[in-house]
Amino acid sequence: QVQLVESGGGLVQAGGSLRLSCAASGRTVSFYEIGWFRQAPGKERALVASMSWSSGSTWYADSVKGRFTLSRDNAKDTVYLQMNSLKPEDTALYYCAARPRNAVYVYWGQGTQVTVSS
Repeated sequence: QVQLVESGGGLVQAGGSLRLSCAASGRTVSFYEIGWFRQAPGKERALVASMSWSSGSTWYADSVKGRFTLSRDNAKDTVYLQMNSLKPEDTALYYCAARPRNAVYVYWGQGTQVTVSS
């Protein structure tokens, strides 16, 4: 049983910062990659950042590169998404997800809302 629990969302003004947390529990040894997705109203869910569970290497979507940073606390099996210089277009429901090697994202959190006011 795998569980992903997000926290840290909220309302922030443009230019502000938020840090999202994704606490993983259960069979995390099966993880190959963990990612953060977001879905704005009327738009498809999109991957914005991901991290290799073993190496810690990261990837960022162009839309967030230079503003968002992933980090990880190995002792807590928690991944953080630090979001700086937030823009109104970053407003979305943010999801943490994980996948095994050679598979799609199969483990999902419940989501946390991020709202950026102009």
